[in-house]
Amino acid sequence: MVNNPKVVIVMPAYNAARTVQSTYEEIPVKFRKNIILVDDGSRDNTVEIAKRLGIKVFTHTKNLGYGGNQKTCYYEALKENPDVVVMLHPDYQYDAKLIEELIRPILDNRYDFMFGSRIQNRKSALSGGMPKLKYYVNRIVCILENILLDVNFTEHFSGFRAYSANLLKQIPFQRFSNDFVFDQQLEISSLSYGFRIGEIPIPTRYHEKASSIQFIKGAKFILQTLWVILLFKFHKWRLIKSKLFVPA
Repeated sequence: MVNNPKVVIVMPAYNAARTVQSTYEEIPVKFRKNIILVDDGSRDNTVEIAKRLGIKVFTHTKNLGYGGNQKTCYYEALKENPDVVVMLHPDYQYDAKLIEELIRPILDNRYDFMFGSRIQNRKSALSGGMPKLKYYVNRIVCILENILLDVNFTEHFSGFRAYSANLLKQIPFQRFSNDFVFDQQLEISSLSYGFRIGEIPIPTRYHEKASSIQFIKGAKFILQTLWVILLFKFHKWRLIKSKLFVPA
């Protein structure tokens, strides 16, 4: 167990002005001193609100995409010499009060990568406002991904994650996509390196202000995810050598 661990929270933000303050206020006070928000070319006043809250802000002059945003998040977070980095979407869809529970298995050296799962069962997901179509697509893709990766997670698409600094220093995340598939590349690359991944249950909390991926982008994301899994399998079978799964 790490004594006096340093935890850095990163928020990849895009047009999050309506929710960033609510998200911030739900973060336990002891974790608020090391928060980084990376704004990906928002057209609203996300930056102004974040700065007013005392959050350290970095801005992209043009929109780089969800993955491009996270690359800056982790690059800047590692400069702070953390023990753990928490990625939290600033759309108030995830319960930030659970940060302590999320990071505890990493600090206890039981896992290297943790995420919060909103889909423990159908009832809890739908009662939390998750659209039925989104729920069923999520479940189908999750089951397929579990089979192909030989894992048993209840979700693969959470925006509430925690990583050990050691993992982020070894995973070549700067080589990953700037698109939504970044999260999947990071997860699958972590598996290929032998890092330990776990999950905790979290409430499902959908609302009109929450961010959501559009249908066409969602379909593209699923195809990209399946392609990354295929690359991983080929790499594992030594049929190809992918830069996603070799040391940075």
